[in-house]
Amino acid sequence: MSSSSERGSIRAQLSPAGIVIGVIGCVIITTSSVYTALKMGALPWPTIFTSITALVLLRALGRRSLNEANITQVIMSAGSMVAGGLAFTIPGIWMLGLADTVSVVQLLSVALGGTLLGLVCTALIRRRFVDESGLEYPIGTAAAETLQASEAGGSTGRRLFASMGLAGLYAVLRDAFGLIPSMLFALPIPGVAFGIYNSPMMLSVGFLVGAGAVTAQLAGGLIANFGVIVGGTAAGLVDLATADGIVKSLGMGLMMGSGLGVVVKDILPKARAWFAPSVGGAATDIESRADAGALAIITAVAALIVCVGLDLGPVVAVVVVLLSFVTTIMSAQSVGQTGIDPMEIFGLIVLLIVAAISDTAGTGLFLVAGVVAVTCGLAGDVMSDFKTGAIIGTSPRAMWAGQAIGALIGSFVSVAVLVALAGAYGLDAFGPGRAFVSAQASVVATMVSGIPSVPAFVTGVVGGIVLYVAGLPAMMFGLGVYLPFYMTLSMFLGSMAKFAFGRVMRARGVDARKSGEAGVVVASGLLGGESIAGVVLALVSVVTGMLG
Repeated sequence: MSSSSERGSIRAQLSPAGIVIGVIGCVIITTSSVYTALKMGALPWPTIFTSITALVLLRALGRRSLNEANITQVIMSAGSMVAGGLAFTIPGIWMLGLADTVSVVQLLSVALGGTLLGLVCTALIRRRFVDESGLEYPIGTAAAETLQASEAGGSTGRRLFASMGLAGLYAVLRDAFGLIPSMLFALPIPGVAFGIYNSPMMLSVGFLVGAGAVTAQLAGGLIANFGVIVGGTAAGLVDLATADGIVKSLGMGLMMGSGLGVVVKDILPKARAWFAPSVGGAATDIESRADAGALAIITAVAALIVCVGLDLGPVVAVVVVLLSFVTTIMSAQSVGQTGIDPMEIFGLIVLLIVAAISDTAGTGLFLVAGVVAVTCGLAGDVMSDFKTGAIIGTSPRAMWAGQAIGALIGSFVSVAVLVALAGAYGLDAFGPGRAFVSAQASVVATMVSGIPSVPAFVTGVVGGIVLYVAGLPAMMFGLGVYLPFYMTLSMFLGSMAKFAFGRVMRARGVDARKSGEAGVVVASGLLGGESIAGVVLALVSVVTGMLG
């Protein structure tokens, strides 16, 4: 059991004020994350944004503990990756016209089952992959540096909320009143969605991701759209429909190949060491029979949810539980080394295994992928946060409790927002070239229903593995191939804005860390403001539709 001093430390770090702020922030961040993941086919880590926000709000209350701020940001950010796991898998059901085969209760079961498994698995592997592995966890390390170095005062808070408000107003004027065009410089190129999406959120994602990765995405977009589609059709090699199938298959293969590249390069060579005796003989955070019993009960509840709540049967439930442990190890390794968590790829791997050993098909496979994606998404977030805590001295138990609070709340919020968006925009609004591009969910749908061009897909898988092993941003290249070109071009402009901003700040003699933090604050505010406004508009549409 925990000592009295440890329990006192946990109570000080997991404070009532921090919990209240964290819960409110969790609702907002989770809502924003569902919209962002569906709209853009990507989900930037919210950790830096939530760290700064937690500091600003707690200091406004006169509280200055970095550990309390860290726990608060843990609660705020936990739901975002639950949202990502759902958004990256479940809309594929609607793309295949299977809406009548899935209920809100099943969606909630996916979120809760994945959340519980993620919490159990991270409790089992934290000590091995944080304290003993030497993995960098770049996102967690950056969050720790932000908390340590930031003197977040009034100016930081004003920038954050002012940029959020401006982006929200901009989105309302564009989407609700039509006073601002949604697309700029659009050109009628057959098969190519060319233009600049007039979106602060899209530019902000490019700013946050940076020029290197987004340049790789642009290269993929140029090759796919102007090489395969424009060049192939102009040369008479393929018709437009065939070229589109080749591009989508190639993009899916590259994204899946990059996930498998993580396995080949980062996981298999180190797998044996993971199961070797831990330093000092303590491999996990299980310190008592009570700990073991609690984790066993949580695991049993998760298995019951998969078996009965999702009606997948005991065999599939056991497979999902066991493979969730394996895939969370994969997620921890990937996030620890690269800061990337290809959660939907891990879901696809388990989906394919379940399809091979059972008669599960259709909607059931999506539900399996959803549970695993939520598990791995939460695991990546939890392990990064544990790294932050290890650097600044936050109690792991307090952080785990904070993750549990945020993830469970995020499960309900993400399902509610997903259902609200589907009701407001219609189920045909999800998929490539539509209101919600849902790129990852489209990949899952294609794997379930059949690949348009198997040779292009195989080429992409092999290419993705090779690119990742060579140290190149294979996932971003694949996203560029797969996503509509206007999204990639808009993100590229955002990354160029970051490059220009850095040059101007250096020319003015501004410290790189301070200018970087200022840029992150404003970009995060713009991203959050537009995505929250989008969800609010969707909810208004649902309510007015019901009243009408």
